[in-house]
Amino acid sequence: MSTFSYIALRRNGEKVTSEIEAANRTEAYRKLDQENLQPISLTLKADILLPGANGKPGNGKTVTAEKWNGVSVKLSHVQVIAFTEEITDLLEAGLQLEQALKVMEQRSEASAIKTASTALRQQVREGANFSTALRRVSPSFGELYCNLVSAGELSGALPQILKRQLSYLQLIKELQERVTSALIYPSVIFGAGLALVIIFMTYLVPQLTVLFSKTGKSLPFATRALIGTSNFLTHYGWLVALGLVGAIVIFRAIIAKPEGRLWWDRTKLKLPVIGSVLSARFYAQFSQTLATLTTNGIPLLNALRLVNAATPNVYLRGLLEGVANAVGEGAPLSRSLTRTGVFPPVLIDMVGVGEQTGDLPVALERVGTRYDKVLNKRIEFMTSLVQPLVIIMVAVVVGLVAFSMMTGIFQSVSGLRGKM
Repeated sequence: MSTFSYIALRRNGEKVTSEIEAANRTEAYRKLDQENLQPISLTLKADILLPGANGKPGNGKTVTAEKWNGVSVKLSHVQVIAFTEEITDLLEAGLQLEQALKVMEQRSEASAIKTASTALRQQVREGANFSTALRRVSPSFGELYCNLVSAGELSGALPQILKRQLSYLQLIKELQERVTSALIYPSVIFGAGLALVIIFMTYLVPQLTVLFSKTGKSLPFATRALIGTSNFLTHYGWLVALGLVGAIVIFRAIIAKPEGRLWWDRTKLKLPVIGSVLSARFYAQFSQTLATLTTNGIPLLNALRLVNAATPNVYLRGLLEGVANAVGEGAPLSRSLTRTGVFPPVLIDMVGVGEQTGDLPVALERVGTRYDKVLNKRIEFMTSLVQPLVIIMVAVVVGLVAFSMMTGIFQSVSGLRGKM
């Protein structure tokens, strides 16, 4: 057993300073809960000698605090949203972080959220920052989530940051649902078309090849190309599959390196349709997060560095680092953003107006709201394009195969008639 010194509050607000014996910190906290005490601090009593045999003095070793047990909780995207929504509501209702986690821990149903809340509460009670606890307990929260929480802790705006992160997570979920919904019908069409092409290539084309050879006539180019493709896939289809797998492995290895990651993050922003969505999301997140931090008293330079740390795109992170360095040297934010060549004129102009009026946080908030709307429109446009593009692609492929077969058949029939 170990002895812990604690300072706690009773329900009437009275402060209590005493000691408690427990096997570990978790048990000590449980005993304090049973006594209706809200701990402020819990410290393992120093210099407690471990007793020796037969009552003799101990060996001089001191009892050390129990370390975190390394629990790693896997949460789905939906569970991360539910966790964020619940803890945001509790914090906005006025509960302290530890109390909010306690409420979530006391869920009647067993779930990953309850397990995560228990582990997070243990970490927070032992003195860890919430962002640090999130990193330790579950990889599902991600670096962006944890960095934004860290920014919220530093600025004293944790509920606001969590609420904004909740909106972002819900937006991602909505985007996934939109894309999934839009792809259901095209996926069925694509699957049916692919099955039809496979049947053509592996069954019908080989049989028709025999018929074509009997005519002795020269076949159209489209038919010859179809037969060649069928023969190649029949004999070397495994090689094509192996090549695709190899290409994926090589690509993942490339982007795992710093230079490759930088190239890919820059390239993503230039992709048609998707690049505009990613850019709008970055502008909205940059503006809103910077507005929240500066509104809550974080100096602009520190706020820029926190936003930089919370940006997952390596290319944009490098640009933001340059912006922070320029601002640190005394340059206006609007001019520093202009030098990057990435930020749109509307955003830069609004920032410039905010600097001139001395109300930069309000200007940033307006820009963030504007690009939230832009992001929604671009997402709607992207999802509206998916369905017709997939259908057109399948129709073109199946149509080409059918056209190649039919022209060959017509040519063969005319050849057979000539011999009759």
